[in-house]
Amino acid sequence: MRKALKRILILLSIPLILLVGLLLFSTLTDYRPEPESEEKLSLEGKSAKIEGDTFTALIWNIGYAGLGAEMDFFNDGGKMVRPTADQHAKFLNGIKGAVASMRDSVDFFLLQEVDKNSKRSYYANQQDNLASVLSGFAACFALNYDVKFVPVPFAFPYTPYGKTYGGLLSFSRFAPDASLRLQYPGGFDWPTRLYMLDRCALEQKFKLPNGKELLIVNTHNTAYDATGEIKKLELQYLKKRYEAEVKKGNYVVIGGDWNQVPPGLSSTHFNAKMPEGYTPQAVTADQFPTGFGVSYDAKTPTNRSNDKVYTSSESYTTLIDYFVHSPNVEVLSVRGIDLQFKDSDHQPVVLKFCLKR
Repeated sequence: MRKALKRILILLSIPLILLVGLLLFSTLTDYRPEPESEEKLSLEGKSAKIEGDTFTALIWNIGYAGLGAEMDFFNDGGKMVRPTADQHAKFLNGIKGAVASMRDSVDFFLLQEVDKNSKRSYYANQQDNLASVLSGFAACFALNYDVKFVPVPFAFPYTPYGKTYGGLLSFSRFAPDASLRLQYPGGFDWPTRLYMLDRCALEQKFKLPNGKELLIVNTHNTAYDATGEIKKLELQYLKKRYEAEVKKGNYVVIGGDWNQVPPGLSSTHFNAKMPEGYTPQAVTADQFPTGFGVSYDAKTPTNRSNDKVYTSSESYTTLIDYFVHSPNVEVLSVRGIDLQFKDSDHQPVVLKFCLKR
């Protein structure tokens, strides 16, 4: 009996030992930049000197080419962990084709969830793939998801998420004078934070002939924040930083995946019922820098829920991808591009704007 009991205790202790070992490994290898820290980023590729006063920017969360219409996602109420290799290749080719089709009409591509070395996307360098159709653009990458091993989901058969390495990617037709990774404040508690994104913005500055600067900012704000407290800290950080830039006379355009519905739009604008656990809280205008405008296309949803595969008649859709811009920026047009979520769970938005004299 003693021997049998000892064996049972050993067997029962194995999962605990593995869990402790995993948490220790994850803590020691955790990528965790200091809150509100700044990191200078390098460029790849060549671009021209900025000229003119009218520009076009595109935002798109490409979902690491892993969340096309045929996919659901375990963390959003679905069951799938990653696409097949063929599905990933198809989604990535579709994204490349869409980007290539807009190459001549867009000056700034602000992309989120771009992988460079992740299990979920078959270790593809998606930056290189996209750069192949954007000759004449400079690429800048800001890391926001670097985890050596994501253990979830705990299901049978066990197919963990695995290694992740991805982030924000900005392509610019014009050569920036400075590119910075801006670490957002706030975050989840330990141990949840070990496996979540380290949220940041990618800021690029372009010196203008009038002596001022144009700031183009790529952002990907926190998701899965049920209370919205982390998102509030991120918005406070942006508000303080870019109110100061406007006082200098600079121009600011911020665009990306805010994971929050913009002012003036309801979470049920496109669908009456939200899936359980979906948390795209609404932002109030006073949370953005004073005097800043918010531009979006209320006719076109930019995000779908991943609780099931996409069907236009049943899937919940919303709008959480948009632009925020300083008072000295005049918006000429903004439009969402309806791709029926074919290759990503987000859709692109294009902003045409000019700089007021």
